[in-house]
Amino acid sequence: MRLMTIASGSSGNCIYVGSENTHILIDSGISRKKIADGLALAGLKMSDISAVFVTHEHADHIKGLGVVSRKDEIPIYSTAGTIQGIRECGNLGAIDNDLFHEIKADSVVSIDDLDIHAFRVSHDAREPVAYTVSCRNKKIGVATDLGYYDDYIVDNIRGSQAMVIEANHDVNLLQVGSYPYYLKQRILGNKGHLSNETSGRLIDSLLENDVKKIFLGHLSKENNYDKLAFETVRLEIDMSVSEYHAKDFDISVAERERPSEVVEI
Repeated sequence: MRLMTIASGSSGNCIYVGSENTHILIDSGISRKKIADGLALAGLKMSDISAVFVTHEHADHIKGLGVVSRKDEIPIYSTAGTIQGIRECGNLGAIDNDLFHEIKADSVVSIDDLDIHAFRVSHDAREPVAYTVSCRNKKIGVATDLGYYDDYIVDNIRGSQAMVIEANHDVNLLQVGSYPYYLKQRILGNKGHLSNETSGRLIDSLLENDVKKIFLGHLSKENNYDKLAFETVRLEIDMSVSEYHAKDFDISVAERERPSEVVEI
């Protein structure tokens, strides 16, 4: 299996996951051109993509979906609430209803040799989900845009050999920053985003000997920066009571504008 973050951050999100035979995107929150350019680095074309799985209807996860749907006619999979939100979004243009495929949380969709499992997350969207993608005995987890995590979240991601986990903000930077009070409260709330510290604790609970790669994703442009997220997450892991140490794992920050390397597991 392969994983590449094409874009990850508050300004746009798109993740590629695939096997030797089957290729999907998780979210389409950047331009079609940027998606195509990112895929080219993995030796792929838009015509190789079998489906787009959408986490929720916020603009940074769907703003490229209209053009992609019209030009490439790629099937779109998401929950009923998210599909309704996409349909009501006024700036995507027309999307053929036949491209939409409704899924439910805690269900699995099989596309060729990939099994895509959706699970509920707490975020201020209509019916948001995160995903794991499995092929035979390999598993990749992608979980961003969640206000908190619990045993349900951990149980769903556990067993992933590669993952993208949200590390959205530094609490101190957010609190002293220029955001209005209501927005700060939204981000810090149970339907907001994970802080660096909380991200580190979630990742620590997911560490196993066969974890090959961890991307820190969906960093805030205003309330975080790469080195701070990276060091805070590592510190949380090293301060925990688990047997693992951060230095034993390949952890890096998924960049906002530039695709990552292609990770193979």
